[in-house]
Amino acid sequence: MITPDTKDWTWVLDRPCPECGFVAAETRAQDVPALVRKSAVRWVQVLADEPERLRARPRPDVWSALEYACHVRDVFRLYDERLDLMLTQDGPTFANWDQDETAVAERYGEQDPLQVAAELSAWGETLAEHLDEVGEGRWQRTGFRSDGAAFTVDTFARYFVHDVIHHLYDVGALDRSAEGRG
Repeated sequence: MITPDTKDWTWVLDRPCPECGFVAAETRAQDVPALVRKSAVRWVQVLADEPERLRARPRPDVWSALEYACHVRDVFRLYDERLDLMLTQDGPTFANWDQDETAVAERYGEQDPLQVAAELSAWGETLAEHLDEVGEGRWQRTGFRSDGAAFTVDTFARYFVHDVIHHLYDVGALDRSAEGRG
């Protein structure tokens, strides 16, 4: 059983992540699309490993590399939907997403790594393209998490990309030089 992560990770917008080294405060939102693309390529490389190894959990309470990759794929999809809400509605509130419940319901650990790689790559590119299209005057549009945390498109982009990069760290696949950190 996975212990749910109940931390409020919004602190990464103000200070460097001591684990993965990502510094959101020094990252321009306009640079996030390139970080998404680089991270997606790295995730596809991770998913090229043997399926048995990808499904193996390092501990019973820690996701496998495949489970993390499924989560990242779904983060790309979900954050693309949320970005659209922020750009088309005034101050939307995002529905709560229970990532642990989704992992169980969608059977992350049993999914086909090649299919996950294709979907992760496609959603990553879709989100990167949509972020590339954000005009100068739109980076300050707002949205709200279900717990009330407020984001602008700018902070939203930098917050979310930390998650994607941090999970590369979690599976031992973070190339700090490629991500421009550490």
